[in-house]
Amino acid sequence: MNLMNLIDGPSALIVLGGTLLATVLRAGAGDCAVTLVKLAQLGSDRFDAEGARAELGRQIQQIHKDGLYRAHPRQFGDAEFDEATEALIHQRSVPALLAAHEAHKARRLGEDERAVRTLAQAAELAPVFGLAGTLISLSQLPSEGIARGAFSGAISMAVITTLYGLLFANLLLAPLARMVERKALAEEAERQDMIDWLARQIAQDMPPTRRRTLAAVPAEAI
Repeated sequence: MNLMNLIDGPSALIVLGGTLLATVLRAGAGDCAVTLVKLAQLGSDRFDAEGARAELGRQIQQIHKDGLYRAHPRQFGDAEFDEATEALIHQRSVPALLAAHEAHKARRLGEDERAVRTLAQAAELAPVFGLAGTLISLSQLPSEGIARGAFSGAISMAVITTLYGLLFANLLLAPLARMVERKALAEEAERQDMIDWLARQIAQDMPPTRRRTLAAVPAEAI
């Protein structure tokens, strides 16, 4: 089999260009921009769990040593934990810590959902433009008669555009959507473990009234 016969510039332009344009028009520029950011993050760690635990460990040591009233929030570059520990120390409240975590979690999951939805829409559109390429190629057949060469070329383009649409959807776009989803779920699991660990560590340093409040918080929340 000669794989070079599968390379066709006009067919690729119809399928890829049409899919990308239709996705932008359907999903909107905002969702597409979020999707590009999420795709760029696939090749790197969005959340450094070990680094965060080390930094939070220093914060916990300071709280154990100086108490919650005299502790100062540490800023180490993770927006969620910077804000969560600041809320914890300033309000001396584990529920404030959990509320900051939930707010950031909702924002992240919302962005991840937008990216997954956009990629899923693109995966649905790609075969449609494969079919569109097929129709375009067949429309180029001469009306006065079909020469052998023209017929072969039109059929070849029709088959290749359909193939490109299927491959683009099922070997690229749909897998990318699942990769973004899996990475998001893995990060949220790591962050939840970290916030649970942090809440347990500082529970003993809470003022007595706060401890009674914390006791009323469901165990699964901490």
